[in-house]
Amino acid sequence: MTIREQLEELEHKTLYQYASFSDQSAGRDVEEPQCDIRTVYQRDRDRILHCKSFRRLKHKTQVFLSPGDDHYRTRLTHTLEVSQIARTIAKSLRLNEDLTEAIALGHDLGHTPFGHAGERSLSACANKPFRHNEQSVRIVEKLENKGAGLNLTKEVRDGILNHKSICMPYTLEGQAVRLSDKIAYVNHDIDDAIRGNILKEDDLPANVTAVLGHNTRERLNTLIHDVISASAGKKQVLMSDEIADALGKLRTYMFQYLYTNPIAKSEEEKADKMIGRLFEYFMEDVSRLTNECIEMIYMGEDKETVVCDYIAGMTDNYAIETFKNIYIPKSWKV
Repeated sequence: MTIREQLEELEHKTLYQYASFSDQSAGRDVEEPQCDIRTVYQRDRDRILHCKSFRRLKHKTQVFLSPGDDHYRTRLTHTLEVSQIARTIAKSLRLNEDLTEAIALGHDLGHTPFGHAGERSLSACANKPFRHNEQSVRIVEKLENKGAGLNLTKEVRDGILNHKSICMPYTLEGQAVRLSDKIAYVNHDIDDAIRGNILKEDDLPANVTAVLGHNTRERLNTLIHDVISASAGKKQVLMSDEIADALGKLRTYMFQYLYTNPIAKSEEEKADKMIGRLFEYFMEDVSRLTNECIEMIYMGEDKETVVCDYIAGMTDNYAIETFKNIYIPKSWKV
């Protein structure tokens, strides 16, 4: 018996009956020989962890565009915090922790430079919705590995696609990541806003903090414990009505006072115009794109989609440097 088979056997002995068992996965689009030491979900986690799109997350905006302080969250640190929270929930509910981690690590691969501002910009440029969750799936299915994709299991791709509030993954592991994403970003965005002197702890609604807690640590503790207790023995990962209502009110407050705050978002108009100019530049002459992008267009891919792919894959820094190289005159030298 291989190590992988031993691990699969152990899952059946230890995991919750409604957990996702590795040897019962719906599989990959392209069948592959099994690994002798890793389960399918462990392999998916490793493929995401080692892909280029994951590495680029370290230089992509979470909320604050190009912050000068190294302690503000980036898209990468957000992803790691989501993974930690989701794995804690999964372990406590006896779900498949490897599947949970794979979904968490891959859920934001499709984010553009400059956060949701970049997402809105590309939607306007292409005249069709650009959704980061759909782009994340496109990355793992088609864009990574020189167009071959990562060939992930259906469960991981479903969790990545459906991590947004309006969606619902079909696995409990995906549902754990979906809630963990909200728990993570609401709390770490508050923490960053306090660091940036945009909010103070006392500014938060008293009726919410009375339920969830009066600092980040208390709120995380309350929310994670609630998900675990509310979901135990059920076929769904969820929150209690009281805690879900309080978190919803806190998110509403954050959208009103942080996510649209003119101080926090003061540079977004510049980022929007910059992405618009980059889109026009590459649409004007697609030979300016990389060889991989040009080949995709020759193979029949929609030109606007490929240009969006290229710009969405940029880090904040790379987008800025590309714009400078195109539009900012350089000093003349002999």
